[in-house]
Amino acid sequence: MKSRTNTSFVMTPHRRLFYFLILGGILSGQLLCAQVIPLDGTWRVGESVAPEATPAAFSRKVPVPGLTSQARPVFPDVDHYETHEFVWTMKRYEVLPATASCEGLGQTRQKRNFFWHERTFRAPVRREHATLVVNKAQFGTAVWLNGTKIGEHAGCFTAGRFDVTAAMNWSGENRLIIRIGAHPGAMPDWAFWGSDGEKGPWTPGIYDRVELRLADNPVIEDVQVAPRITSGEIVVQTRLTNYGAARTVDLAQRVSTWKGKRPVGQPVRQQIQLAAGEEKTITQTVPVPDAVLWSPENPFLYTLETSTDGDTRTTRFGMREFRFDPATRLPMLNGKVCYLRGASITLHRFFGDPKCSGLPWNEAWVRKLLVDIPRRMNWNAFRICIGPAPQQWLDIADEAGLLLQYEFPIWSDREATPEKKMRHTLWREDDITEQLREFVRDNWNHPSVVLWDASNETRWDFLRDRLVPAVRGLDLSGRPWENGYMQPLAPGDPYETHPYKFINHCFGKKPPFFQMTDLEQPLKPPDGWQAQHAAIINEYDWLWLHRDGTPSHLTRKVYENLLGPNSTARQRFALNGYLLGGLTEFFRAQRQYAGVLYLAYLDGDLPHVFTCDNFRDVATLKLEPNFENYMREAFKPLGVYLDFWQPTLPAGAKRAYRVTLVNDTHEPARGRLTLAWLRESGGAAVTQAEQPFEVAPVGRTSCEIELAAPAREGRYVLTAKASSLGEPSSPTLSRRQVTVTKTDSR
Repeated sequence: MKSRTNTSFVMTPHRRLFYFLILGGILSGQLLCAQVIPLDGTWRVGESVAPEATPAAFSRKVPVPGLTSQARPVFPDVDHYETHEFVWTMKRYEVLPATASCEGLGQTRQKRNFFWHERTFRAPVRREHATLVVNKAQFGTAVWLNGTKIGEHAGCFTAGRFDVTAAMNWSGENRLIIRIGAHPGAMPDWAFWGSDGEKGPWTPGIYDRVELRLADNPVIEDVQVAPRITSGEIVVQTRLTNYGAARTVDLAQRVSTWKGKRPVGQPVRQQIQLAAGEEKTITQTVPVPDAVLWSPENPFLYTLETSTDGDTRTTRFGMREFRFDPATRLPMLNGKVCYLRGASITLHRFFGDPKCSGLPWNEAWVRKLLVDIPRRMNWNAFRICIGPAPQQWLDIADEAGLLLQYEFPIWSDREATPEKKMRHTLWREDDITEQLREFVRDNWNHPSVVLWDASNETRWDFLRDRLVPAVRGLDLSGRPWENGYMQPLAPGDPYETHPYKFINHCFGKKPPFFQMTDLEQPLKPPDGWQAQHAAIINEYDWLWLHRDGTPSHLTRKVYENLLGPNSTARQRFALNGYLLGGLTEFFRAQRQYAGVLYLAYLDGDLPHVFTCDNFRDVATLKLEPNFENYMREAFKPLGVYLDFWQPTLPAGAKRAYRVTLVNDTHEPARGRLTLAWLRESGGAAVTQAEQPFEVAPVGRTSCEIELAAPAREGRYVLTAKASSLGEPSSPTLSRRQVTVTKTDSR
């Protein structure tokens, strides 16, 4: 497989050495306020078994950000690692033979434990303080500068910050080395590095930006911006550290528009006294007059420039507030109902895909994935799960107006040790808490992040009783928290549900198995504590296919039961799109769910995988046509659900059909609803009926239409079409495949 050159993210050698982003400026001979030196690009990489054994040679090259699997020449078995839960899972589903074993917590064919990344750089000018930021790397990070070990950072999903001031060579070349684990087994047993019992490759890499921040005292460590849209202002929390002598400084906040850099309102200033070595957090309120609210329809962005006498930090933000109304259980964006429509993304599974290479760091590819296709598919939301994304993904999401459920990658639900314990029994609670604090800190200024998610499908009292309470207060925006399968804590917190309708085809021992006709029965409303909280569907279907149309291990029986043992890839793709679209229509039509997000928009495709995405060509992001055809209709803002799933009807049979319409917009939807019988081969309607409809803003209504089936036998498509005046995505279609049979003459 050829390596990909990431021209969008990788700087030229000259720029890598000498280019730096100036956040302040040289004014009248004054020193620069702040500098950020990007260290992305091509690094040299070596390997070792021992943690302190620096390689004698760094003979390969690797992109940063990126994965070590991209190194050239290739490292043998670079991402091979099998966790105990992976072996247990694969044995259970007969992917691995019953004799397969994992004696410890994990095993690997690799002959190494660590990868060492090396590069050099020069500082443009001497400053009082230097911080190296490794935004994300796995598995574990250790840093050396000019032969001095600076420190280590255990987190695999959060930024590691290293004070490199004392080790800097301000007048010459600096040699930087970053060591990462080659696999999870290189980390202590108690360390948290994620958990996914279905994932085989565990791919190491420095998979987010690396940068050097230079400043004078006092240093700005963090800035948090929390919008207050009702009062037209932002609450700004700035954490300062004075690494020098005692001083009094002027802390200033200035707001501008991101595009056009137009000043907004008046700067806010405050004098701050700092003792030598003191760290202080200052909270200020900054007006944003006539604020333009951030939303999927208008993702308007501002910047806040925070400055002291020695440092400057620019923070991009959007004026938006998101919550779930405890009384109605509805999702509210800027005080208006905003239903979530979209999918879950399992990026870290894609890291192990043979076609991954440098795609996640190719800006054009990421923008097509997060901007172009979602607009075409009528999606406004994603859940990032089983591993976070590089910061540039969130930057693009901010610009695109996406609503993100951002999951901290805890998924502990199966045997993970030789003693048959779950993985979370090994983790240190203090380490998990600190990593989640860092996770919130790294992402709290992204307007696209509207919902924190502490885990996936996990039942662990610590999450509810101690973890979320310990971290919730850090977020001044007060975002809600979702917590796996645990009962929500706050009245405005939602819960996740995964209604895998076809799951009993896999686990059921004998019929009856689920059929789409079961959807004609009324949906049972939630009870107990579920009735008090908003519900988000962020996984559903159990219909996964590999990109070549082959069923996964979990769906083989589904397709055998529905299509027989000799179905073709073409038949399976057609059925997959048809059923996924129908389920999506059904879930949206109930109005019991604040969000409907299917699994998975992006996933890994390997022989053993249980889940997969719906791309035919992931490199070009070409979706499977049947999937796109049905799911694009199912997710339109004006949703249509034809409540009929009978596979056959007698010729000429006359009956009433219920059609449910939901309107996700804030304007009334009015138009004509047409119910028509069309031949499967195409052509004009054989017979049809039509009536007007009106759906209130963010409302729901049902219509009854009477229509006779065609008089002639054959294969038909019964189509409900809602045409709404002034709706750009109009019309919306809901289709049912029906065989018209001979009339029973008995």
